[in-house]
Amino acid sequence: MEKQLKILGITYGGHDTSATLMIDGKLVAACEEERYNKEKHTRSFPSLAINDCLNKFNLEINDIDHVAIIYDPVYGIRETYLKTALEDEKRINFLINDIEKIKLLNNIKEIIKENTGFTGKISYHLHHLCHFASSYFVSGFEDALLASYDGMGEIECTLLGIGKKGDISIVHEGNRYPHSLGLFYSAITHYLGWKHHSDEGIIMGLAPFGNPKNIIPNSSKTYEEIFKEIIIETGDYDFQIDTSWIAYQHVRDTWISSKFIETFGPKRNYDDPLEQHHKDIAAALQNRIEEIIIHHLKNAKKEFGLKKLCLAGGVGLNCSLNGRIIKEKIFDEIFVQPASGDNGAAIGACFLAHQELTGTLKPKKYHDFYLGSSFTDNEIESLLKSRKIVFEKSENIFSKVASELFDKKIIGWFQKSAEFGPRALGNRSILTSPFPKEMKDILNKRVKFREEFRPFAPAILEEYTEEYFEIEQESPHMLIAVDVKKEKINQIPAVVHIDNTARVQTVTEQNNPEFRKLLEHFFKLSQIPVLLNTSFNVKGQPIVNSPEDALDCFLSTNIDVLAMGSYFISKENQKN
Repeated sequence: MEKQLKILGITYGGHDTSATLMIDGKLVAACEEERYNKEKHTRSFPSLAINDCLNKFNLEINDIDHVAIIYDPVYGIRETYLKTALEDEKRINFLINDIEKIKLLNNIKEIIKENTGFTGKISYHLHHLCHFASSYFVSGFEDALLASYDGMGEIECTLLGIGKKGDISIVHEGNRYPHSLGLFYSAITHYLGWKHHSDEGIIMGLAPFGNPKNIIPNSSKTYEEIFKEIIIETGDYDFQIDTSWIAYQHVRDTWISSKFIETFGPKRNYDDPLEQHHKDIAAALQNRIEEIIIHHLKNAKKEFGLKKLCLAGGVGLNCSLNGRIIKEKIFDEIFVQPASGDNGAAIGACFLAHQELTGTLKPKKYHDFYLGSSFTDNEIESLLKSRKIVFEKSENIFSKVASELFDKKIIGWFQKSAEFGPRALGNRSILTSPFPKEMKDILNKRVKFREEFRPFAPAILEEYTEEYFEIEQESPHMLIAVDVKKEKINQIPAVVHIDNTARVQTVTEQNNPEFRKLLEHFFKLSQIPVLLNTSFNVKGQPIVNSPEDALDCFLSTNIDVLAMGSYFISKENQKN
């Protein structure tokens, strides 16, 4: 029997650490360290994620042939720290203050060996190429434009490329630090009172409540006008951040400059009132980011003529932007990597290493990202008995839960393997009926404790997608916000945002047969092919990973029913 090529991809050295496993060119496991250590957006070495990837296939670390890393530290240290310190004296202090980070990056190979005992070959891969590969090779598109936008890689903050028959080429070297759409979005997230590198999605949800054409208080200019002064287009694919408005390039955790404060007023603290002023800033930011990227993509379509787009990098998680790309009809179809952030770059590192070692990879449609932790019914039952939980083993968990959903109950849904990435795609989900409109607020007050303006997403039986939403392609990973058909808004009001959009998830038999069955049973009862689907966690916590996590979340919140595997656990039946 021919030996299989086993490659382990690792994200380490920054936030959202993770591990992925590829066997003979097929992605078979993908795990995020935050799910295990309970530190959201963790920077810890992904020991637990690596172990789970190996355990799923009964492997030891030295059964792995090759380890691939999502970053080239030699290039990154030289470009980001050394060269910039020669050009800007303020960067000398930045370098000195970051010396521990520099040591870590420089020693990544040794850190991996020390933490895992691995003795084989370890390779570095350019960060944005990892983002490219993570999206392109699973898209199913033979030829496509490749776009990556994030905070920063080694020094680049954007990259444009082309994928053709399995070969990736760069067509624009990208905008370099500190000229970063991702970092600027993080800077405004911080200014508005939320956590940078964590809560950017909150700002995206806030933006539709603002008006970028409003005049800034004590100013003669609109929010829109100032944001155009801050982010300046300088070419077909180039932009610059006017650095007089920012401070993140000189001092960590300062983010914005005194000039920004003078124009927009003091930074909002999390507990401060949320005013129209803050909403208008969010709207102007979102609008400007969309303008810049849409401009890039239209120019690329004109220059290269490609009909498909693959998108990755942290900015790829911006569902409103992705919806705008669809609405502009620039491409026939787009694919967004569901783990577009640095966690998902580990997928790309596996693909790039495999391609370098064998040269045999071609893009293949692979939208199954249910590649994390999994548990048997026996393991679940053992836990329930040890915790003295009253439960029922159901012959048809789908019918039973659908009935509870139809009765407007809140369901914790824990099935099969965990999803990879920040969106719950039906295996680690909290579910409710998409109607009445009040279900959104009930869920928020009883379980999620999120900001009231944030939307929840609809999961829909794929064949009904175009009947309910303005989209003509699949959207299996809840990454595209599209308009809800006007005549359907009143049928599913709990999943419709203030701007009449929804972050849709299309569900097929191929992608998730169990979740699909639940939707089908709910459809039989309600004649509505949609469920409200949100991640199985409370605000500030990672998505639940194990039956213990799910049970603890169920018992500590006002979730009505927990469905784990074949087991039905009702809150009403538990003793005080």
